[in-house]
Amino acid sequence: MRRLGSALLAASVLAGCGGVESAPSSESLESPALERQQAPLTTTDVDVAPECQGILTFVNTVPYATLDAYLPSDLANVLVAQRATTPFVTLAQLDAVAGVGPARLDSITTGARANGFIGSNCVGILDELAISSDDSAAIASLVNTISDSELHDVLPDAWNGAVNLLNLRPFTSAKAISEVSGIGHASLRNIRNSATLSRPFEALVAAVNAAPQPGNSGASLARHFDWWEVVMTADYGGRGSLECFGLEPSSVPHDATVRDNLADAAEVREAVANTVNVANYYHQISDPLIKAGKDNLAALTENRKFKGCKRTYEPDPWSSHTIAIFVDIENGFSVMTHTYWAE
Repeated sequence: MRRLGSALLAASVLAGCGGVESAPSSESLESPALERQQAPLTTTDVDVAPECQGILTFVNTVPYATLDAYLPSDLANVLVAQRATTPFVTLAQLDAVAGVGPARLDSITTGARANGFIGSNCVGILDELAISSDDSAAIASLVNTISDSELHDVLPDAWNGAVNLLNLRPFTSAKAISEVSGIGHASLRNIRNSATLSRPFEALVAAVNAAPQPGNSGASLARHFDWWEVVMTADYGGRGSLECFGLEPSSVPHDATVRDNLADAAEVREAVANTVNVANYYHQISDPLIKAGKDNLAALTENRKFKGCKRTYEPDPWSSHTIAIFVDIENGFSVMTHTYWAE
């Protein structure tokens, strides 16, 4: 029987097919991903990374003469007058001022850097996003590693951009990605969000997959995966059933039942909560990590709709597996759950 391409699923499937029961260690699981979660990444959908906030501070606080050294005098006057009543708190507000565009934003960034308001940990402004060096590395890593199907879901309105990224990768920086034909401000923001906003949930994913499992049951999670492979090409063998929702007809296997309604936030959260409960058999995953991961998932799924499938299969009479995939229909945020039991 061919297993799924995902290593995390393969590990749990093997454990469910006669694996030896693992004894719990004396400490709760704090995964390596938790360290990444705690790194200085942009964790909310803002247009200025924390390391780049000095760009706005520069505009809001320096004397007119300093602004005038980097901008046309009339524009410096406008910025000084506007900040006196309404300080700039987003890059979008600054960019909306008449006369401010990509070239002027670059000049402002140059001024902020020259006057010590930002350092090397702020890359600068790319496609209307102020990006940190940590964000840049996360963006490049994501684009270099995710599947074709996930990248197209992350960029639903930039099909050509996604194709170009796939053909040109690997990349070493967000700047190189932003310069690819077909990638604009909305695309880069989608990529940034996919790379950085789900880190607390990804820490929970890693902890679930590292948790010791009893020999007769277990679970795993995935944040990034190739749903096309999971749905269309993996050979599960044995008896089973498949229900799909929201997929294009060409992406639905012939043996699937198609339901009309998409998945909502409650359905995704319930599937994840059940998977965490099964995986946490020995109570090895810390409560704060679980809470942070679930809170992050709740924020990312609130009022969202998901396409996907649910599959159950029995590779033999003594075991059963349930897999569910959920993919946000607008921004490509994806989750896969897998639980199993075996006699």
